[in-house]
Amino acid sequence: LPFPMLSKTCVNDILIGFSIARRLAQEGAHVIISSRKQQNVDQAVDTLQREGLSVAGTVCHVGKAEDQEQLVATLTFYPLCPPRQGSVVLVSSVAAYVPLLGAYNVSKTALLGLTKTLAVELAPKNIRVNCLVPGFIKTDFSRYSWESVTSFTHLLSPCRVGKPEDCAGLVSFLCSPDASYITGENIVIAGFSPHL
Repeated sequence: LPFPMLSKTCVNDILIGFSIARRLAQEGAHVIISSRKQQNVDQAVDTLQREGLSVAGTVCHVGKAEDQEQLVATLTFYPLCPPRQGSVVLVSSVAAYVPLLGAYNVSKTALLGLTKTLAVELAPKNIRVNCLVPGFIKTDFSRYSWESVTSFTHLLSPCRVGKPEDCAGLVSFLCSPDASYITGENIVIAGFSPHL
């Protein structure tokens, strides 16, 4: 293993999160898959368990009151956990830098600020917080963007659409001891985009 992940538990959702979950589990982390839909959770857990990886799954739709209550109830045990070093990686989007998509853009921009704030607030607990900011990544969610990539070639370099694995590599690094002096950073994975 390139670094010890055995004591780490990672929570990810489907799409880019699936590639991140796979990568971290391959490196020894116990991964908890989370999605709004049970079928997504079941499919992801089944796929990764068939690869011999340590994963579990749970449904969490933060738009549903009962899921919010369960999430908060689970988090109330956090103060009882022994102190140890940790890493949180939020996921935003380059939409945070390109004001074209209204409310979506605003929500992704908010994550950039939240990353900086949480980095300061969690530093005394030895927890680092960073943010993955993916550009055009080939997923079902972004299908429209990459299928009409000719409309966006000015945003792409080296003139290709990113892969979920591009994001997984960064998150793996950010969770590793090699990134122990990196916190509060919003890191764009979008090829070379000088206008961002």
